[in-house]
Amino acid sequence: MISSTLVSSGTRSSGASVTEAPDDNHEREFPFSDKEFNTLTKMVYERTGIVLKDNKKNMVYGRLARRLRKLGMYSFKEYLAYLDSADSTDETGMLINAITTNLTKFFRESHHFKHLYNACHTITQAQSDRGEKRRLRLWSAGCSSGEEPYSIAIVMSELLKKTSPIDIKILATDLDTSMLQTGMTGVYNNKSTESMPEKFRTKYTHDISDTQIKMTADLRDLITFKQLNLLEKWPMKGPFDIIFCRNVMIYFDQATKMSLGQRYANMLRPDSWLYIGHSESLSNETNLKLIGKTIYQRYDRNG
Repeated sequence: MISSTLVSSGTRSSGASVTEAPDDNHEREFPFSDKEFNTLTKMVYERTGIVLKDNKKNMVYGRLARRLRKLGMYSFKEYLAYLDSADSTDETGMLINAITTNLTKFFRESHHFKHLYNACHTITQAQSDRGEKRRLRLWSAGCSSGEEPYSIAIVMSELLKKTSPIDIKILATDLDTSMLQTGMTGVYNNKSTESMPEKFRTKYTHDISDTQIKMTADLRDLITFKQLNLLEKWPMKGPFDIIFCRNVMIYFDQATKMSLGQRYANMLRPDSWLYIGHSESLSNETNLKLIGKTIYQRYDRNG
């Protein structure tokens, strides 16, 4: 999910909304020229691969005007000069966090999780048949605030009850550090669990206030949260049995999508699985075969 993704409404998963700024600079608090917008979008593209088209200008203004106020600045010209300075390392991260939107929920696209359970059961059974130790390595790429990896962890916990023991590790990565912090704490508003089956809510969460729940420690122990820019070098070696990258690639250009698709394929074991978003697709040039609704399996081209 995205990860860090963008939606035209400018609404974040937290429920906070961004009011579209007027087009006329005279009505804006801060002047924002097309040149300044293009400089920002180029910077975002180079560092994240996210494409911000012209119709996102008002959204970008609304998000970054907050940063200018907080920094005590008076113009986007001043802000761009700051981003170009030696002191801008931390602010570049704040820029990316500000313009990316994280829209996610527990058990989003539930058919993926039904398939996940069966796929992982098949993988571990095959390991047992070969006399190998049962182990699973899963990656939630673009994990946002953590609902996706916790949903994966719940499915894995249910699998453990049937075929324990299994060595399970879930990696959850995202570009947005503020979203990762939410995932690490495992604390969510009650409303965010509305899409979670009640039997799982009872087993895997506990109330910490009238409005908040916390994921159980056994789930948190399965997941490692790390910041990662998908366009940069990946420090993990893999291979993975399962990769989730949902509603992330839709905001990249075609070349970036093709590159990422092949990189994911290279990180998967043969016959393992990649899950993508409901409006996404992958090039036939990768060694990934579509076998269900937005579910791909790696195959060996030489097999």
